[in-house]
Amino acid sequence: MAIKRFAMGSGAFAAALLAATSVLAQQPLKIGALMPMTGDLQAYGETSLNGIRLAADEIQAAGGSISYVVGDTQTNPQSGVDAAQKLVNLEKVSGLVGALSSGVSIPVAQSVSSVSGVPQVSSASTSPVITGLADKDFLFRTVPSDAFQGVALASLTRDKGVARVSVIYVNNDYGKGLADAFSSAFAEKGGSVEATVAYEQKQAAYRGELQQASDGDPEALVLIGYPENGQTILRQALEGGYFSRFIFTDGLKAPELIDAIGAQYLNGTFGTAPQARADTPAAQHFKSAYEKRFGELPPKPFIDSAYDATYLLALAAEKAGSNDPMAIRDALRSVAAPPGTKVGPGEFGKARDLLAKGEEINYEGASGSQDFDANGDVPGTFAHWEIRDGEIVTITVFEPK
Repeated sequence: MAIKRFAMGSGAFAAALLAATSVLAQQPLKIGALMPMTGDLQAYGETSLNGIRLAADEIQAAGGSISYVVGDTQTNPQSGVDAAQKLVNLEKVSGLVGALSSGVSIPVAQSVSSVSGVPQVSSASTSPVITGLADKDFLFRTVPSDAFQGVALASLTRDKGVARVSVIYVNNDYGKGLADAFSSAFAEKGGSVEATVAYEQKQAAYRGELQQASDGDPEALVLIGYPENGQTILRQALEGGYFSRFIFTDGLKAPELIDAIGAQYLNGTFGTAPQARADTPAAQHFKSAYEKRFGELPPKPFIDSAYDATYLLALAAEKAGSNDPMAIRDALRSVAAPPGTKVGPGEFGKARDLLAKGEEINYEGASGSQDFDANGDVPGTFAHWEIRDGEIVTITVFEPK
């Protein structure tokens, strides 16, 4: 498994040495980034890693010292476990950011992070299964559960006047969890799911699944999957005349998909994805800082949540006064909950100073509130997004009802 090492610049390191009050200045914090640099979710790997890079840059600039090591999950459970084991056992990281896919995060939590006692903060794993997972309280996430996204998507679909759909979903914890949540909520709102069909990744053809899904004359196809195989399913759906109207979730909110299929076939497609309100100071700082560092902020999910996960691990180390993984885990909830003083993106120095005085802090993230509950879950809002003139456009951000 490819492992990449990244260290901060010498100028920032010198500044870190001068910050005697900072735990991270005294002993660099090393975190592992479990990212899909290849495989089905590759479209989100590099941009999510940019979120980690940006957080690390800001922590460094504020006098901290942090490094990150990347392990490629390949969007595959076994590859993800292998990468996590290398990060934990060989690189000796104090915490993990990732994985993105629930189908990777869950086995990593069960066989690596909970066994080795290293906190894992996923920035994209949304499966409802995670809420009750036996992970010894080592798995957290900075995105809301799909138990809520299913309700959000069902509400949006009915509001759009769609009454009959079929669902094709990737056969893993993410796909099944979201398909179940959507189907239940859609039925409660008076909708009808004509067929629910699972698909396996990395197949050359999905015509059998499409044929099953098209039975019953559905008005649209709800596709819950990832860009790589999503392209194949969409292309064959159009070529075979199975479907011409589509509804997406967060896993397909990628410009690469539009480029591959063609805007003329996807214009009007709508969907949901976890997304914070853009008018908060935290979100505005993140957008400005990202664009200054990397250029235009892509219309993709999980960049800001990866950024927040990195901040939370660093702040927990400060709170604990240690880079010990267990101590960081034990401090995660306390740095992101009221009634502590609110701190946000770009305010690592302020947060460090408050903690040094023995005061409590409440990190309010770029991706929204990070108030972890007993299961390591957070609340959240969702975007109603659409493809218009070949572009992904956010229509509104709302709380599911």
